[in-house]
Amino acid sequence: MTAEASATEESAGTSAAAMTDGPPAARLRVARHARRPSWPISVLRTARPRQWPKNLLVFAAPLAGATWGRAHGLSYALVAAVAFCCASVTVYFINDVADVERDRRHPRKRYRPVAAGDLPKSHALVIGAACAALGLAAGVAVSVPLLTAAVGGYMAMSFLYSWVLKHIAVVELVFVASGFLLRVLGGAAATHVPPSAWFLLVCSLGALGVATAKRYTELAGLGDAAIEHRPAMRWYRPTALLATQWVIGAMMIAAYLAWAAGERHGAEVWHILSAIPLAAALVRFGVLTARHTTAPVEDLLMRDGIMLGCELTWLALFVTGLQA
Repeated sequence: MTAEASATEESAGTSAAAMTDGPPAARLRVARHARRPSWPISVLRTARPRQWPKNLLVFAAPLAGATWGRAHGLSYALVAAVAFCCASVTVYFINDVADVERDRRHPRKRYRPVAAGDLPKSHALVIGAACAALGLAAGVAVSVPLLTAAVGGYMAMSFLYSWVLKHIAVVELVFVASGFLLRVLGGAAATHVPPSAWFLLVCSLGALGVATAKRYTELAGLGDAAIEHRPAMRWYRPTALLATQWVIGAMMIAAYLAWAAGERHGAEVWHILSAIPLAAALVRFGVLTARHTTAPVEDLLMRDGIMLGCELTWLALFVTGLQA
């Protein structure tokens, strides 16, 4: 038997022993190593495809205006969606490298591929840079410089938030919400559909409400561990965050009604009616948030039956108003 074969056999025997006779921590490490995901799967997980639907906000301005704004407007909107997908993926990859040590101490984030060692940091940086180039090039390719500006602004603000501003209470909430608003503005720029002030206020308040809910679920679900991972959390109180979420929701409904009342004749009635299921969805969202769950906010929005019913009812009334 060669030395290499002997060493391999010894290593295999050690791993088997650890799986059967070692302490629980050792068995867990060996088990995780044995089922380590492939490189493509690790890349896909780091890209967070579950978060990509956020980029559908680029369609918000054309949807609210009931027009694509220009010839082939749908194609331009799709380009904007792809550009923001690339930009968000860039942020995920770069931030996972920058936060690797902190993520390893987090009960959920320690399983991210970079933190778990499934995706080398150098690979993550290269992929992030490539996606950044693609995202910025999209606006240039379709001759929409404002789209390039929106994508570049989104990435710049995201990195500024991740490296500096996330440690400043309240300011960090505003910057999280601004990421959603930039998607809306990017879609409006790509399709040449100027959004109304009321519409932008509705989008801004909705984004701020989601950001506030995310902080509440983190603080209520993780307690002191949330403060260790995100120092700005020490300035928040769960009751204050929950109350703020309800106030923002009420302001969002008021802004939505003001927008709906200014719509053209025939559409305004349906859009005012659509405020009822929208308000019901916000109430349901508040109830789900208050359950001290550690589930991602996206799951509260997309995986609850009552919430989905409210959202689909709102959408049906909203689309009916567009066609009235």
